[in-house]
Formats: sequence, C-alpha cells, structure tokens
Amino acid sequence: MKQEQKIRQADVVIIGGGPAGLAAAVRLYDQGVRDILILEREHQLGGILKQCIHDGFGLTRFGETLSGPEYADRFIREVQDREIPYITDTTVIQITPGHQVYAAHEAGMVAVQARAVVLAMGCRERTRGALAIPGTRPAGVLTAGVAQAYINLQNRMPGKEVVILGSGDIGLIMARRLTLEGAHVKGVYEINPIPSGLPRNIEQCLHDYDIPLYLSHTVTDIRGRDRLESVVVAQVDEHLRPIAGTEEEIPCDTLILSVGLIPENELTLGAGAVLDPHTQGALVDEFCQTTVPGLFSAGNVLHVHDLVDFVSLEAEGMAEGIRQYLENGLPGAVIPVCCGKNIGHTVPQRVSGQKDFRLSLRVRQPQRNGWLTVKQGGQVLVRKKIPNALPANMIELDVPCSGLSAEGEIEVSLDE
Repeated sequence: MKQEQKIRQADVVIIGGGPAGLAAAVRLYDQGVRDILILEREHQLGGILKQCIHDGFGLTRFGETLSGPEYADRFIREVQDREIPYITDTTVIQITPGHQVYAAHEAGMVAVQARAVVLAMGCRERTRGALAIPGTRPAGVLTAGVAQAYINLQNRMPGKEVVILGSGDIGLIMARRLTLEGAHVKGVYEINPIPSGLPRNIEQCLHDYDIPLYLSHTVTDIRGRDRLESVVVAQVDEHLRPIAGTEEEIPCDTLILSVGLIPENELTLGAGAVLDPHTQGALVDEFCQTTVPGLFSAGNVLHVHDLVDFVSLEAEGMAEGIRQYLENGLPGAVIPVCCGKNIGHTVPQRVSGQKDFRLSLRVRQPQRNGWLTVKQGGQVLVRKKIPNALPANMIELDVPCSGLSAEGEIEVSLDE
C-alpha cells in the first residue's frame, strides 16, 4: 500500500536564500510573522554574494562598504539569531497556484503547504547558446559568473589571454580581477553603441587598468579545437548586424561572456503567474504580489537590479505586503502602469491606488536633462528632473496615492 506523503505547513515559504530571500525573512519575522521556511538550492545561504569578493556592497543598506560575503553574512547572522528555519541543498521543482511547494532533498521529497510563497530565486547569465555564435566548441568559453567562481571560490585561473564579449557589470569586474591575477585582457567588445554596465565600473575596472572598450563590436566566430585559439570580432551597423570587411582575428585562450542576466522564472511560470516581456520577471503590484494571489516576487527574479542594496530594500518592502495579505488580504490592483516616451519598463506594472508606492524603471535610450513624469489622465502625479538617464541605471521614484483615481492608466514618460 502506497504511503501518503506528509505535507508540512508554514505561513510563508521563501524560495531562495540569497539577499532577497534573507532580507524578506528577517523583516517578516520582525513584523510578527514567525512561521517561515527558507528553501535554498546551494550548500550555504547567501546566494551569488559568496563569490563577489570585491567591495562596494552595503553603502545604501548599511551605510558602509562591504564585500559580497560580508554583506551576505550580515543577513545570515540575522536569520540565525532569530532561529528562522532554513533547508539548504534543496531544489524546488514545483509551486502550485494553491501555494503547495515541492522540493527535492537528499533525505527525500520536501512538501510544504504555505499560506504565501516568496519567489527569490535570483537570475542567471545568458550563455553562448543564447547568442548562437558560430564556430567550434573548444574549452575556454565561459560566462563571467563562472569565471568569477573559478577564481574566487576554486582558486583557479580560467586563462591568460582573455577577450570579453559584453560590457555587463560582472564582465567589467572580471576584467579587473583577471588583470590583477596576471591575465592579459585584450579588450571588452560591446555590440551596442553604449555600455551596458554602470559608469563607475567602466571607469574603475577598465579605464583605471587601460583595458580598451570597443562599442558597436561583436564576436562573429570562435576558433580552436581542444582549447580556444582565437576569436573573430567585427563592427556592427545600426541594426546590430556585422559589417563585412571589418573582421579582425584576435588570438586568445579565453572568451568570457557578459551579455546580460535573465530572471530564473521557470517556477514562476509553473505557478501560473504572468511574466512581463520587458523585465522577463513577474507582473506585480505595489505589494510585489504577482497575478497569483499570495505569490510574491522580489529581487533579481523580478527584475535585474544594479546593486544588491536595492534587492534587499525591495524585499523588505515586500514583507509588509505579505504581512497584510496574511492578516486581511490585499486590495485588487486594477490600475495599469504603462511605459511612455523613452521608458523601457516599470515595476510595478499595476497598482491598487490605495497605497503610496515606489516605482522602479529603466530608460530605453540615454537622455540628459529630461523630466520624468508620472501622470494619470491629464493630472501629473510626480515630476522630477533627471540630469543623466542611462539604461544601465535603474531609476526609482516615490509616487503618492493621494492624487490617484480608481480608473485610468498611469503613464510614465521621460520628456525633454
């Protein structure tokens, strides 16, 4: 006779023990929500931060500069001090719309019935397969995060003669890290006409080390049999297509890809939540609740952030919405937030109109001295001067609910 699987009960199950999940757990506990369970895939809590040994974390959240492991340790200690339960080495394989969570652990299947579920799985890197770069498949082609793990966690050098494709922040940081470890970084090649990383990383990681940045360039071929021997780069036109006759072969033993991050949203989709095609994260309201009631999302699984401090702050803000959901439920989010002139995406994408909310957004194109305007119908809710708007920089703006109407979409635009 088949034995029925025992299902645990919890008020809140948090999927992911990185900066978003840990911050949410601590804030929920401090607000009186004590029946919490964190499920983490890795052997330790902390997420990606454990391999980010450079400093620059914590200035916004803690008022001091910390390394990634130090930043994670602050929250890990707070979780442990509060004795918040967590299970590591556990991979969540399914979340149902009814808040049942199923996970695989070495001791067997973990099944939990939750009243609310938090999605805090973070993001992953785009790989060579996503780019469809022609050529052979030799050793030496890595994503920036994998190269970072090799050096910082395994004490292994991925290569000596390095080309970096893409100007994402992790790739810029790895250009500096590899140089400090004795590698020769021949250049960073970015397909777009503007860098995708933060300006401070362009300055501190490339300019300070005389590493050249080539805009409107991409890799068109990868050559080598067992080990990477060279790559071919070419200029691209305004449609991002390689320009014939501009090809250049560059000898190298390592190609590092830093071509963007994608929210880990397979579980989000499986739970029935709707995704935003622009952020590739869930559609949420001002409480960080997805289109599935009681399913919440925050951090890089919702939209890719610039700084981990913003991830933690967003998760802490979400905790208040979860507490309210558990106690009294949340109002329906019936007012859509729409992207106007030069706005690439916004979070949240819909609001109830009953609560002040923080709007996070990115612009599509660089723009100087623009006016960021939030309006509903003909009424301007917020207007703010933005001296230098860049797609690499997330912009945040507090919007009061006092002037909101129950009907009519909210439009966000960056005007001249």
